[in-house]
Amino acid sequence: MTERTGVLLLNLGTPDSPKVKDVRRYLKEFLNDPRVIDLPWLKRKLLVNLIIVPLRAPKSAKEYAKLWKHGSGASPLLTNGLGLQKLMQQQMPDNFGVHFAMRYQNPSMPSVLGEMRMQNYDRIIIVPLYPHYASASSGSTVEEVFRIVGKWWAIPELVIAGQFYQEEGFLQCVANNARKFDIPAYDHVLFSYHGLPVRQLDKVYLKGRECADHNCEEGVQGDNTLCYKATCYETTKQLVKLLQLKEGSYTTAFQSRLGRDPWVQPYSDVVVEELAKSGAKRLLVLSPAFVSDCLETTIEIGEEYKEIFTEHGGVDLDLVPSLNVNEDWTNYLVDKIKSM
Repeated sequence: MTERTGVLLLNLGTPDSPKVKDVRRYLKEFLNDPRVIDLPWLKRKLLVNLIIVPLRAPKSAKEYAKLWKHGSGASPLLTNGLGLQKLMQQQMPDNFGVHFAMRYQNPSMPSVLGEMRMQNYDRIIIVPLYPHYASASSGSTVEEVFRIVGKWWAIPELVIAGQFYQEEGFLQCVANNARKFDIPAYDHVLFSYHGLPVRQLDKVYLKGRECADHNCEEGVQGDNTLCYKATCYETTKQLVKLLQLKEGSYTTAFQSRLGRDPWVQPYSDVVVEELAKSGAKRLLVLSPAFVSDCLETTIEIGEEYKEIFTEHGGVDLDLVPSLNVNEDWTNYLVDKIKSM
């Protein structure tokens, strides 16, 4: 009898619409996660529900409205996820079922895993679509899988796919996207990753040491294999080799910081401004932490950073699209899952 395998692709989440009420609902679920804002329960609840969400929801709704226009009236994160699911299903053997869910909002993990439970799979492969481990993304997603599946009476074999920033197939996908641009024609290349609070980086190390003690700017080495900062720098290092970039022609930076606490530096918006002021006229930006275009890529980089760049003397800022639903990205994931 052939073993039946369910595959669950997971991404972070998106509001159901750019309406303020839907954005508010999404932000409340997302930001109340203790792995996202890792503060004591009462302090987090007061901060998120009484300050951040009421102030941020109306502003974020305007940004999501812009994103929906780019996505032809829908969330690119959702349409890309569903498109990837469909294309992968077409390439998988008949005994594989491919599903897609969001950690926050819809399609929800409880509903999709509930559907998978009814399929009576012998094995379920969980694939968080985050190249780099972070407790606020990968950790939260895997924890939610265990919470939901842990309530089932009959639990099938579970396989959790880990971070894949270092895998040749993934790196080649990102490099292939970048090669669609005339890279030598740009004055500088910026690798922009989503940021994290420094305190969350420090929590990776269990012996009282901190991220700052590990030379994470040099990439992955020793006991920093689960440090988000180190894996981001390692991604840059590997892509620099593939793209044959010269030393001094590229920078690694981190975007999307929130609040007053220190986040991992350098900050992408500051780097963009400094590059423009230093005389750079053409800037190419890659965002390897995002496998699908979203608010952080299309709007934050593609519009806000472009405005910063041109305001301070730059001429062109071009964003390399995320992997979205392209062929080599799909092939890489299909091959990866078949080998698990």
